[in-house]
Amino acid sequence: MRLVIARCSVDYVGRLNAHLPPAVRLLLVKADGSVSIHSDGRAYKPLNWMSPPCTLTEAEGVWRVTNHKGDEQLVITIDEVLHDSTHELGVDPGLRKDGVEAHLQALLADRPDAIRPDLTLVRREYETGIGPVDLLCRAGDGSSVAVEVKRRGEIDGVEQLTRYVARMAEDPGLPQPVHGILVAQSITQQAKTLAKDRGLSCVTVDYDALRGLEPALPTLF
Repeated sequence: MRLVIARCSVDYVGRLNAHLPPAVRLLLVKADGSVSIHSDGRAYKPLNWMSPPCTLTEAEGVWRVTNHKGDEQLVITIDEVLHDSTHELGVDPGLRKDGVEAHLQALLADRPDAIRPDLTLVRREYETGIGPVDLLCRAGDGSSVAVEVKRRGEIDGVEQLTRYVARMAEDPGLPQPVHGILVAQSITQQAKTLAKDRGLSCVTVDYDALRGLEPALPTLF
């Protein structure tokens, strides 16, 4: 991970244009290629960012970050660098799932057809090199499907699955192409929009139905 503190201005060119005037900010470059710009506020949320796969090119006083489609770009104009350091963090073990999420993953491993009728399980916790994807499945056409299971599907889950699919697409041991599906009990609209933009699918499942339980609320029929 590279940490750069600099006085800079930032321009985003893409679906919407945006401009950040000159100020001192933290530029964060991660090993997965993502670049994000932070202020000393807003908690964890960056002012702007570019998610992988993307390319960073550096020239004198200017960084250009371009997404793989070439239709989005961050242009960071650096007036003064106050700090520049690189740190090796190693492989993160990832967030441990809570009881419901872990059980949901186990249930779907036994019933991948509940996600999509043509899916069969290859293995659980398939290691991608940057963390394990919850389920590696095989589609009816022989292609690979990466399934990430969450209790609630949000943007972070889409970002995580995006990174896994990008890594798996480079794995010579896997049948190609590799598709990604985010599975959860509920999925936010923002996550669905981002997933569609990334070429990923979203599927909601009923936890109680998978466990064979009757609906909690009575029905007329």
